[in-house]
Amino acid sequence: MQLANNKILITGGASGIGLGLTERFIQENNTVIICGRRESALNAVSEKFPSVITKPCDLSVETERVGLFNWIKDNHSDLNVLVNNAGIQQRMSISDPDFFQRAKEEITTNIEAPLHLTLLFISLKSLHTIMNITSGLAFAPLAKVPVYSASKAFFRSFTLSLRHLLKQRNIEVIEIIPPALNTDLGGKGVHDAAPPVSTFIESAFKQLKDGKTELVFGFSEAISKANPEDLKISFNRMNPG
Repeated sequence: MQLANNKILITGGASGIGLGLTERFIQENNTVIICGRRESALNAVSEKFPSVITKPCDLSVETERVGLFNWIKDNHSDLNVLVNNAGIQQRMSISDPDFFQRAKEEITTNIEAPLHLTLLFISLKSLHTIMNITSGLAFAPLAKVPVYSASKAFFRSFTLSLRHLLKQRNIEVIEIIPPALNTDLGGKGVHDAAPPVSTFIESAFKQLKDGKTELVFGFSEAISKANPEDLKISFNRMNPG
């Protein structure tokens, strides 16, 4: 992937990994568009980075995804990079009375939305790169976040197929596989002891410059290389009792 002079859409680009990518892509001389549900968060980013273009959008709603694409097509038809970053993580148990409703919310945001956006945006003739954010939990799930872990396993599998399917169209597919990082994913304070986003982003961009298409770091690097027995050990360590 060329790292400069792109026009990039980052979903969920106002916080966490999305914000880290936004800041770094700006440093690399790119035009960055971010979307998200919270206008206050989008406004905070545009105040800090005036060059960022913002678009409020609830990606859990199909009509808003279509609206986002049509807005891009009409106003930024030279967009060449799509970053499917937006996602939600909820701690829950199968016995929770609202389990199914919350599971549907995660499936819609973490699976349905990026699949739909991918389908829409590959119709742009200018598109040459899709970046999908999965997780180290795609390899070994954390039972406290069962649907999130499963959604990331699904998204990793889809990403592998997508890379193959789009090869003849010269659209590069890059998978970003983060470990737990110090973000508010899953709730404030949950990941305070995890590595900072900035350290992960620096590593990811070094890997991009080296031409890699699967970007890993720390736990996600180790788990991506694990054999079946090591995966069992990791699962038992993460899910004691």
